[in-house]
Amino acid sequence: MTEILSNFLGGQWTIGRGTGTALYDPVLGDELARVDASGLDLIGGFAFARERGGAALRELTYPQRSEMLAAIAKVLQANRDAYFDIATANSGTVKNDSAVDIDGAIYTLGTYAKLGQSLGDRRYLLDGAAASLAKDGLFQSQHVQVSVRGLALFINAFNFPAWGLWEKAAPALLSGVPVVVKPATSTAWLTQRMVKDVVDAGVLPAGALSVVCGGSAGLLDALGHFDVLSFTGSADTAATIRRHPAAAERSVRVNIEADSLNSALLLPGEAPGTPSFDALIKEVAREMTVKSGQKCTAIRRIFVPEAVFDAAAEAISGRLAKTVVGNPRNESVRMGALVSRAQLAAVREGLAYLKQHAEVLHDGDTHALVDADPDVSCCIGPTLLGTRSTDSADSIHDHEVFGPVATLMPYRDTAHALTLVRRGRGSLVVSLYGSDAAALGNAALELAESHGRVHVISPEAAAVHSGHGNVMPQSLHGGPGRAGGGEELGGLRALNFYHRRAAIQAAPGVLKTI
Repeated sequence: MTEILSNFLGGQWTIGRGTGTALYDPVLGDELARVDASGLDLIGGFAFARERGGAALRELTYPQRSEMLAAIAKVLQANRDAYFDIATANSGTVKNDSAVDIDGAIYTLGTYAKLGQSLGDRRYLLDGAAASLAKDGLFQSQHVQVSVRGLALFINAFNFPAWGLWEKAAPALLSGVPVVVKPATSTAWLTQRMVKDVVDAGVLPAGALSVVCGGSAGLLDALGHFDVLSFTGSADTAATIRRHPAAAERSVRVNIEADSLNSALLLPGEAPGTPSFDALIKEVAREMTVKSGQKCTAIRRIFVPEAVFDAAAEAISGRLAKTVVGNPRNESVRMGALVSRAQLAAVREGLAYLKQHAEVLHDGDTHALVDADPDVSCCIGPTLLGTRSTDSADSIHDHEVFGPVATLMPYRDTAHALTLVRRGRGSLVVSLYGSDAAALGNAALELAESHGRVHVISPEAAAVHSGHGNVMPQSLHGGPGRAGGGEELGGLRALNFYHRRAAIQAAPGVLKTI
């Protein structure tokens, strides 16, 4: 039997009591390792994190914590090559896609390390100016933000085992809150290895960082009143979390990132061959194929004016047809695999469902796999669907296929387009393409209430923008409605989740001391 990856909890490495769940190479089908969390002392391990890790972190100032983040980034950078090997083997990603995850994690840590230096030599944050509560200002109210005196539990998704950990852990650790991460089982190896390297390097206090690999049973039961929980995954699981006594009775603060039918919208007046039309085509094809479409921010719905529907279908299909799919170890391959046979089955099932309501504009099954056995691998080509019945295509606006699948749809006018975009019922991101600055600005504001991020591509930004699906630490990540209603990142805004706000009411002389 292959190695069972150890859990790190309560300051020590521990192997579960069971035989574990196998992790596989999604291209070759080989068993790589096993994970198991059965029999762990979660109550004791969580207490150790709160009492030892939390106390040690709170003793440090924000700049001191930021130095720890910089040290973590150096550890990860030193082991970067090993992480790429793990990503290839366990996630089936080509090098550029692995970099989105691994280098994105390192960049995010570096960003928060720099932000922490700007907070001053203190252990808490002032929130606004003092407000007078009495005549002549002799009694005032000063709001402060202090570190949560609990732990931060992260239950993460399979698609970003590196970035998914550190985009949450960086602001948590900077805030002085210890972290326990439960990575998705199928790709847990990379998360576990990163935690091991950081623990072995000794850059964090004991109890500041823990990892539990395997099943999630008992994790929510072990949460206390002052803990926080961040979850990335399905809406069904998110609903279960919200009903759990930890959230419903103990008021554990919960952040959710769930399903999202993200959109790309070409504004009126952009004919084929214009910079904005070309930018849309390029970005749609890229977003459909990066990480084989396994991104919560990937483009799922594409809206174009009725007059350019056929041209857009032809242009996107032409780009997709050039995508080489297969074993990421082959240098000619540009799109690797889905992460598991279960995920492959889910994508095929979802695609079959959408095909009942849309026509196939580019068939992913036409892609011959390179160095990959279709009976073993989890590879699938990108598929572009299309429908002209946009108003009645309820399934297209409701069902997300978490893979290299998107649907092209026409609209009549701007008002119609905005209505169609909003039928996603809340999304992480929408991207807008056009050359009329006023029209772009108006559309951005109209869609801001239903999206966490509005990515606007005008011609002058086409060569420098960060990408529809790339989550930058300086910008907010999250979204309302079906996207979960959560918020992450956004620069220093991310620290709000890991702090408690309180009003201190006192005489000015007392308030001056803080």
